[in-house]
Amino acid sequence: MKTIGYAAESATAPLAPFHFERRDLRPNDVSMEILYCGVCHSDLHTARNDWGGTRYPIVPGHEIVGKVLEVGSDVKKFAPGDTVAVGCMVDSCCECDQCKKGNENYCRNGFTATYGSPDRISGERTQGGYSRHLVVREEFVLKVRDDQDLSRVAPILCAGITTYSPLKAWNVGEGSRVGVIGLGGLGHMAVKLAVAMGAHVTVLSRTDSKKDDALQLGAHALLNSSDKRAMKTAASSFDLIIDTVPVEHDVNPYVPLLDIDGTLVLVGQVGPLSAPSTVPMIFGRRRIAGSLIGGIPETQEVLDFCAEKGVLPDCEMIRMDQINEAYERMEKSDVRYRFVIDMASLQ
Repeated sequence: MKTIGYAAESATAPLAPFHFERRDLRPNDVSMEILYCGVCHSDLHTARNDWGGTRYPIVPGHEIVGKVLEVGSDVKKFAPGDTVAVGCMVDSCCECDQCKKGNENYCRNGFTATYGSPDRISGERTQGGYSRHLVVREEFVLKVRDDQDLSRVAPILCAGITTYSPLKAWNVGEGSRVGVIGLGGLGHMAVKLAVAMGAHVTVLSRTDSKKDDALQLGAHALLNSSDKRAMKTAASSFDLIIDTVPVEHDVNPYVPLLDIDGTLVLVGQVGPLSAPSTVPMIFGRRRIAGSLIGGIPETQEVLDFCAEKGVLPDCEMIRMDQINEAYERMEKSDVRYRFVIDMASLQ
């Protein structure tokens, strides 16, 4: 299938129109027209090769909502016209212990990312959602309810599941005390989801400037992490802290805020971590952990949860030709809280 997208041709080149071909439908494939695609910090890092290993040209985008155009002969769950979504994965081995548990994101043989990964059968590089069309294995396509604002659903496929998964893994529910570090694309979803689960939610920020925003999103309080007295008073007051900061930072000030058996979960930063002090961990049986997106069943679960609870990301719609400007603004944290591309603008 001939299609068009926006691709980076090198680490320094702006994204530009790119014509390419999607594979022919295999028996277990779903072909879709992309309606909306969210813009994730990972897209920017990959396009600019910040993590190394990017193969060019690369079409980013892994927060995808669209309509089914065609299905392969073996597909049973989807039909043309269905509203569907695709997140950060388009394949895995589907045979290892983790895949069989619905943890395809921890596939022992490595999952196939929506962009920048070799296809498990053909070896060709996957290309993402900044494009008109997508072809995906049926098992990695998700159902979306039509009674929502579809233009705001896309970020649930990454920002949503990335924060929902640790909230579920650490059993957040009524009365849980949850802290959220960072109030960007991931952080604002962490706040909304934790509140919807019944938790008491506090945003941790270096200044008081985001207090009104935090409360408007549903948080119950803001803790100024630069205020040493306030931080001391807040010691041992959280069961779980979701750390969404995407760059290297010092976690040591936050660990003492955890109660005994509390956990700080890193979901934003990929790479080296400043050396943590073991003292508050040893003396409070506190943990520092990490979490990566979520499996396919859990991603479907968060889509359904958001539809049921009326939880949607706060989004700013952009045209496809505004993507380079969006990247520049994203680097400056100048977005509330997620850019979403209206793919109807891709001519």
